[in-house]
Amino acid sequence: MSTVTTTQALVNSYAQWNYPTSMRVGAGRVDELVVLCRELSVKSPLLITDPGLVALPMIGQAVRNCQQAGLRCAVFSDIKGNPNGDNVEQGVNAYHHGKHDGVIGFGGGSALDVAKAVAFMVGQTRPLWDFEDVGDNWRRANEAGIAALIAVPTTAGTGSEVGRAAVITDEVKQCKKIIFHPRMLPQIVILDPQLTVGLPAAITAATGMDALSHNLEAYCAPSFHPMAEGIALEGVRLVKQFLPRAYADGTDLLARMQMLVASSMGATAFQRGLGAMHALAHPLGALFDTHHGLLNAILMPYVLTANREAIDERIARLAKYLELNTANFDGFLGWILALRKQLAIPHSLVDAGISKAQVDNALIERIGELAAADPSASGNPLSFSARQYADIFCRALDGAL
Repeated sequence: MSTVTTTQALVNSYAQWNYPTSMRVGAGRVDELVVLCRELSVKSPLLITDPGLVALPMIGQAVRNCQQAGLRCAVFSDIKGNPNGDNVEQGVNAYHHGKHDGVIGFGGGSALDVAKAVAFMVGQTRPLWDFEDVGDNWRRANEAGIAALIAVPTTAGTGSEVGRAAVITDEVKQCKKIIFHPRMLPQIVILDPQLTVGLPAAITAATGMDALSHNLEAYCAPSFHPMAEGIALEGVRLVKQFLPRAYADGTDLLARMQMLVASSMGATAFQRGLGAMHALAHPLGALFDTHHGLLNAILMPYVLTANREAIDERIARLAKYLELNTANFDGFLGWILALRKQLAIPHSLVDAGISKAQVDNALIERIGELAAADPSASGNPLSFSARQYADIFCRALDGAL
């Protein structure tokens, strides 16, 4: 396509751009939770977190602060690492049973996704899957029934706190589905780096690489959204500068803060589009129950290589912005591989625990089909067939870069 034709296409196209919500940023801001509940007229919040956090002091302190201020706060934590429809249903039941009037999502991406889905579903009569992000399904919702929601991330990865969707596993069909509504966006977000200080190094690495994957895929997506592209560009730079620091020293508050920001930036930017990393990570997470961020981290170089013909020039521009010694695609790919090694990220899916004994030709074919049908595939710089997705999976499985 010529430059003139491309320019005309952009001028004649229509775009709709959205940016996120009110954010309270800084160490200690979690102490404002009571004030923020009152700001939203919430008197009885349901705090939704995950089993790994529920016994930690940060959750107990947040609940005590609410209760001592006269808020009737309860906790729901029956959530899987890859949350499913049953988790959401049980959360909705807990909300109604406790007669709550708002939700606090407090945790990593799984807890925040469930919190968003619960806050959304408490006012709906249709089943969850009726709101999958397909066409105008979101218009089926009763907007008046959506509960107030505050999001408090404790990991720097998914950026779910600034997203208008939740990724939930359909247990029956064994696939992940994106549940979407514009009002699933939390009204208020707290980014407090002190809440991420206790995060284990391996989780810091996997979630940080998830933030990188969001920024990187948003940057490479072909749709017209210059503002999101700029945010993604800077988000990648923040990850480059601060993820190794957060991994090496979990008490580095500046690094923790900047990674929280990079995470939110990635999720803000990926309204421009995601791509093949996520298109593959979603079915693999549903089938093998593997950490989403870790899957993106492993898949990253294989997808970059598959997309090379479409992103070579764009990646060279990114490499120059990052001040890499070799400012081209090869230099960037080399940086990704070195970063993964520094963070002890496995090179192959086998190294991450997906055994070849679990995978036969029928499953490989199914993974390719699920990836090709995943909504994230539409944002990939190249339109891959199911066979091509299956090939990328096999390369990542074997570590054959």
